[in-house]
Amino acid sequence: MTNSDSPQPIIVRILLITVILLAIHQYLISQFFEGQLVIPVWLIHVFNAALVLIMYLILLRQIRSGQKKILYTFFGLTLLKMLLILVFLSPLVIKDAEFMRLEIINFFIPYFLYLALEISCIYKFLVKF
Repeated sequence: MTNSDSPQPIIVRILLITVILLAIHQYLISQFFEGQLVIPVWLIHVFNAALVLIMYLILLRQIRSGQKKILYTFFGLTLLKMLLILVFLSPLVIKDAEFMRLEIINFFIPYFLYLALEISCIYKFLVKF
């Protein structure tokens, strides 16, 4: 494995972006909200970053093993990711969250940022191969 094929630059990039997004998100919540959230901000970012990282590493492994039908894997992983998101957000429904709208926005804005990051990382990787 050459240095250009190594997943380390992407992992560092994902972790760096996660730290930056978490710091900004935590700051905004602390400045404009004084209640108790059902799902903590840090957990939202760890969850999203882990999903991006896992998806990237699985696709990387599949490509390196010579498999050509990675589109099916991508769609399958995306479906699994959607199911995991439903499970992750289920405490909002079970606990009847007081600030439901804020909790949903609190999750989906970072989710879409991480989705853009995921697409960017996977696209850059696929262009090389």
